[in-house]
Amino acid sequence: MIENATGLVLRTRPLTETSLIVHWLTPNFGRIATVAKGARRPKSPFAGKLDLFYVADFSFSRSRSSDLHQLREVSLRETHGAIREDILKLQQAAYAVNFIGQATETETPLPAIYELLRGFLQSVCYQKSEPQTVFAFELKLLRELGLEPNLTETHLAAGTKKIAEILAQDNWAAGLRLKLTDAQALELRQFLHGFLIFHLERLPKGRAAALAGKV
Repeated sequence: MIENATGLVLRTRPLTETSLIVHWLTPNFGRIATVAKGARRPKSPFAGKLDLFYVADFSFSRSRSSDLHQLREVSLRETHGAIREDILKLQQAAYAVNFIGQATETETPLPAIYELLRGFLQSVCYQKSEPQTVFAFELKLLRELGLEPNLTETHLAAGTKKIAEILAQDNWAAGLRLKLTDAQALELRQFLHGFLIFHLERLPKGRAAALAGKV
C-alpha cells in the first residue's frame, strides 16, 4: 500500500553500502522509519534530498511485517541550511529531535508537535542563538504533551515567571524579542532541568550542548 506524507527528516543511518534508513516526523503518521534503497549511490534519485532537518513530500510503501517501510519518491521542500553553518544551531536542533524522540511514540499522529518542530527550526535558522529559543521549545512541547508546568505555583522570581509565560505561548516572535538577564536565564534553565527530569525521568540527550556558552 502506497501512502503519501509530508515530513521532516529526524535522522539517517546506513543500512547497507547503498541504502539508508531515514527517520521522519510527519503530521499524520507521527514518527516513522523508511528504507531508501540505493540512496547512497551517487546517481540515486534520492541524492541531495535526504539530510537532517530537511522537509519533503514523500511516498512510501507500508510494510506488513515491520515498522520499517520502503521509501519510494521524495520531493524536497526546505533544507534549513543555516543550521549547518553554526554549531550551536545544530546542537539546538539535535536536542529538539532527541526530546521529541524520547517523549513520543512511533506511528502516532503528531500534527501539533510537527508544526512545533518546524517553527522551532525556522527560529533557530533565522534568529541569533539565544537560550530562550530552547526554553520556548521545551515549554511549548511540555504543553503539547500535557505536562505544562503550573507557573503560578513555582518559586520562580516574578520576572522569570512572566518570561516563562510568554515563552510558552504560540507566538515564537514574542518570546525571541525578550531580553533575559543572566540571572533569569540561569533560573529558568535550572527550573526546567529539574522539571524535565521529574516528568521524563532523565534529561533528553544534548540539552547541555544546546545551551553551551549561554547560561
